[in-house]
Amino acid sequence: MKDYYSVLGLNKGVSDDEIKKAYRKLAMKYHPDRNEGDSKAESKFKEISEAYAVLSDKQKRDKYDQFGSEGFHQKFSQEDIFRDFDINEILRGFGFGTSSGNPFQGGFSGGGFGSNPFQQQHRPDPNPPPLTKELSISFEEAALGAQKSISISRNGTVENTNIKIPAGISNGKILRLKGKGHLNNNGKKQGDLHLKIKVLPHPLFRRESENIVIDTEIKLTEAILGTTIEVQTLNGIKGVIIPPGTQNNAKLRLKGVGLKSATGGRGNQLVNIKVLIPENLTEEQKKHFQFLKDTGI
Repeated sequence: MKDYYSVLGLNKGVSDDEIKKAYRKLAMKYHPDRNEGDSKAESKFKEISEAYAVLSDKQKRDKYDQFGSEGFHQKFSQEDIFRDFDINEILRGFGFGTSSGNPFQGGFSGGGFGSNPFQQQHRPDPNPPPLTKELSISFEEAALGAQKSISISRNGTVENTNIKIPAGISNGKILRLKGKGHLNNNGKKQGDLHLKIKVLPHPLFRRESENIVIDTEIKLTEAILGTTIEVQTLNGIKGVIIPPGTQNNAKLRLKGVGLKSATGGRGNQLVNIKVLIPENLTEEQKKHFQFLKDTGI
């Protein structure tokens, strides 16, 4: 749903004069008299006029700023938006005639916005804005999926609800639970619950897209000559072959043991190799390294 400020090319908090100037400029550009037969221009003209109908009226704008775009449109109808908005009078003030008529003709009329703003008894029951909560889950729960029981405080009561965490869910995603939010003002409609997922950090693993990454240290000699090591995965311990000549920060792939993707496949686990450089060598060890150096290695 488009933001009215963005529609007019403005930021929230602008002055009334800035709103008027922005609308006048766009109205001059998209007015039907200047774009005869252009349906896209007509659609854009209606869009900017709807934005101006709200933002040019202090009471409507206050409600819009209070509830935001989504909440505003859940509470208030098109009739509410265009009540007391005479577009022909406004356009005449900008120097337009009325030969093209009101592009919103047959839509909305009548007063009452000023005396009783956003009167709603004539409208169908509006949906209340969603109840938003943060839900912290472990890295394992995010990767493998889980069933969780949470307590929700709403409408003066506390309710326990079981939810399913889908495998592969990422940090910041929203789980929407229909009908688990607040009741609307007349108590007839139940809103939705939005759970924003917060994936807690893991001491070993981190996520890169659908891949799981783990850092693993090996000795310098193991990197040079090769070896086999054991690596922790979410599915247990797996053996990994370190090829001879493995470089520092090389990533070795364990295929298909990563995270579930949106398409149903699975990512990989990447073993990020950290080659340890020895710090305290004996004299004998130094001689061996000096020999290797002398041979050009």
